[in-house]
Amino acid sequence: MAKITVGIIGVGAFGTLMAKHLAPHAALVLHDAAKDVSGYAADLGARAGTLADAAACEIVIFAVPVQKLEAVLHAVAPMLKPKTLCIDVASVKVKAVALMEKILPAHVDIVATHPIFGPQSGKNGIEGLKLAVCPVRGERADCIVNFCRDTLKLDVYVVTPEEHDREMAYVQGITHLLAKIVVRMDVPPLRLTTKTFNFMEQMVDMVRYDSDELFRAIQRENPFAKPTETAFFEAAAKLEKDLDGIA
Repeated sequence: MAKITVGIIGVGAFGTLMAKHLAPHAALVLHDAAKDVSGYAADLGARAGTLADAAACEIVIFAVPVQKLEAVLHAVAPMLKPKTLCIDVASVKVKAVALMEKILPAHVDIVATHPIFGPQSGKNGIEGLKLAVCPVRGERADCIVNFCRDTLKLDVYVVTPEEHDREMAYVQGITHLLAKIVVRMDVPPLRLTTKTFNFMEQMVDMVRYDSDELFRAIQRENPFAKPTETAFFEAAAKLEKDLDGIA
């Protein structure tokens, strides 16, 4: 049987990881407006194509930063065939879903997803890592859930966009704030470390090289992130004040 065709628009750090794991199961068409991906595509047995080539596939995955998603959707919308399944992998869901519902034509199906891992945490394999799935339009969300759970062996959670963003305001928001602070402290190499300190170093290394675009998306594009961020800095200020009051 012919493999299903999947167009991946955006072949950055995560798009590259995703293509690697989808290549055995689909005929991939890779497109990235910012760089030539023909060499990487050839290594996967996929092909590089134009935006129109990717948009002509049966499944189209938008693997671009949420800040660029609106422009990409407007460019792709006129090219999409009826019953195309459109999927995003943005780190925030309320905004991404609203954009896809508003811009994409009514004749396509939409499933919003967020792989809750990045290239660093997935570099040794993605089995057992978490994926959030938000059904939006059409009846094919179950197919995505089953494929990701049974074939890719991901731990899949079906949630609403609001449920996702409320949890990510803590899960991603606090993690990235802590990591940014530790990185800016420029901690020197240390020998006399504890297991707890080593765990913190591992956490920081997981997100140290994430893009500034991702950090801004987590902190500014999630409608529930600002109160969590405010509570974080208020708690830090209160702790500092409490320490100053200790004799």
